[in-house]
Amino acid sequence: MSALAQSITLIESTAPSHRLCARKVLEGLAEHGRKRARLVAISGVPGAGKSSLIETLGNQLCDNGLRVAVLAVDPSSSRSGGSILGDKTRMETLSIRPECFIRPSPTGGALGGVTRRARETVMICEAAGFDVILIETVGVGQSEIAVRSLVDCFILLLITGAGDDLQGIKKGIVEIADIVLINKADGDNQVAAETTRLEFEGVMHMLSPSTEGWSPPVLAVSAHEDRGIAETWRAVEAYFEHLEISSQLLSRRRQNNLNWYRSHVAEELYARFLQDPGIAGEIAHIELAVLDGSLEPSLAVDTLYEKLSPISLSN
Repeated sequence: MSALAQSITLIESTAPSHRLCARKVLEGLAEHGRKRARLVAISGVPGAGKSSLIETLGNQLCDNGLRVAVLAVDPSSSRSGGSILGDKTRMETLSIRPECFIRPSPTGGALGGVTRRARETVMICEAAGFDVILIETVGVGQSEIAVRSLVDCFILLLITGAGDDLQGIKKGIVEIADIVLINKADGDNQVAAETTRLEFEGVMHMLSPSTEGWSPPVLAVSAHEDRGIAETWRAVEAYFEHLEISSQLLSRRRQNNLNWYRSHVAEELYARFLQDPGIAGEIAHIELAVLDGSLEPSLAVDTLYEKLSPISLSN
């Protein structure tokens, strides 16, 4: 596990001296191939119990003989750039299991609910032989639709009593969900959870599914009481079976790779803007002009592109 953690640290590093080493690692993975794991994202409103659900589900998967990797993404501070990285402390029983690897990583300000190097981290975990990779995203927002370009299965975790109407309004997130879970269906909250489940079941029937031929199930679960967790994984298995029978799994992964490539192109181009000596001194002035409204954002982009030297683009 130490070598795995060190490889991921190398991949995530922003130090220029590490980029060449990271590239060699990725080229080696591409050359020798890797086992494809089941990639499952779990997203939800703050306080929905994502970490608790992952711990309960992860323990069950390990009990069933599967090796599980958990990529838990912590939001980076917009002020300091730091993050708490406390997911291991929230998954106490799962973190000590030899069949499991938990990697908390900061987003580094990246949108999409995942880190900039999440795809590469997944590749390394697959090469290490993990059967299931669970990705906990930073929350729910329209920008997190980007996580769909990384995983095979997207699970949306919701709760009762936390603004159900607001949860339902976020149509973009609900539309990409392959499975919807209503968590904390325990104690006095069971009746309310079942009511919420029925409401969202109706909502899902009115939306176009993100996967052709698949009707997203809505389940009431309790991570605390281990209720509905086995049913959740059976739903995941049924979903993957549907993808394979309908020949959508391979095509989805290919499209995900293309989408991920395009996002990296955009990030790299912006990095080139920042590195170009002819632009670095002017970026602050351009951004101030955008900030005070004297320059429209689209015109600012044109201004930057015009200043980018051909040499910089070819490097």
